[in-house]
Amino acid sequence: MLDLALAQQLRKAGLAWNPLPGDRFVLPDRGMDEEVFVVSNMVVEVHDVPGGQVIGFNGTTEWALDSLEQQQVVWMPRETQLRELLAMRFVSLESVTGGFAVTFSRNDGTTLREVDADAESAYARAVLAVLEAKG
Repeated sequence: MLDLALAQQLRKAGLAWNPLPGDRFVLPDRGMDEEVFVVSNMVVEVHDVPGGQVIGFNGTTEWALDSLEQQQVVWMPRETQLRELLAMRFVSLESVTGGFAVTFSRNDGTTLREVDADAESAYARAVLAVLEAKG
């Protein structure tokens, strides 16, 4: 999974997010930076009962945080979402010593390569390079 700093760089560079079920996000600067949340239509909880465990389907969870404005959270895009953002610019993903490299094309037809320890982060760096080139 991306680290928070890289996800924040993507947001600062202008990466738009339309939250959908399954999307991951973090609440930064609230003492919960390591806690990853997932957008869901329904909350499912496991309850211990005398006969074992039951899975409860709930529409909401009672806790101190009722709602947040979207700009208060940081989207943590998944590898597939990042690859989709590259779209036709994506050339290849390859395993390299110490991680993965994503090769992608620029508007002028030249190719660039971004390397990171995991594929998801390499894709994120490629998307970041595309966004920064537009800015």
